Amino acid sequence: MEAARGGARFIAFEGPDGAGKSSVAERLATRLSAEGHSVLLTREPGGTRLGELVRGILLDPASVARAPETDAFLFNAARSQLVREVIRPAMARGEVVVCDRFADSTLAYQGYGSGVDLAMLRDLESRATGGLRPDLVILLDAPVAVGLARRGRGDPTSLTRFEDETRHDAAFHERVRRGYLELAGADPGRWRVIDANRPRDDVAEDVAEAVLRFLVASEPSNHLERIHG
Repeated sequence: MEAARGGARFIAFEGPDGAGKSSVAERLATRLSAEGHSVLLTREPGGTRLGELVRGILLDPASVARAPETDAFLFNAARSQLVREVIRPAMARGEVVVCDRFADSTLAYQGYGSGVDLAMLRDLESRATGGLRPDLVILLDAPVAVGLARRGRGDPTSLTRFEDETRHDAAFHERVRRGYLELAGADPGRWRVIDANRPRDDVAEDVAEAVLRFLVASEPSNHLERIHG
């Protein structure tokens, strides 16, 4: 993982459908800005003109059926453009990048959920991103039934292909959730697991506290204090 320079940090939100990633990511960006950080908020797939076009192909419930490997290539094509056009330039400017989903989504959905080989997905990710990985991953975790019920109560036109139960049933989403928890357990230094089965205000506050602690701890002066202290 590349070391961030100055105030630059890369924070990604992950989690199963209905966990509240988008709204909490927006609230975090607002909070960090209020704390004096220069923040860029983006999303996957998307964030660039090409990425938004690919997003439509990937998430449209009416899109044609395709192999999960094809999805993985499409996600990584959009990801490659996002890294080069948005994330790396923002970090070079010293900004904190907050991204609603990143490469671990492909591991969880196409890997754990659909059975694509994880080693292949990791190699594809590395090629697409040039080795860039988030400094911190916030996993909003909620039971599958809770997340899908939340999505079901929302705007039906906003549902994605992955939330269509005729294409991706509850068992698929259970595998995705287990995959996320396995990824987090294997790299606890980089992941923070937040219980998202609570009121949104409580979740957003816990996320903000976790991220602010991380930012303070990762400041160069604090690294020197730990080395020489």
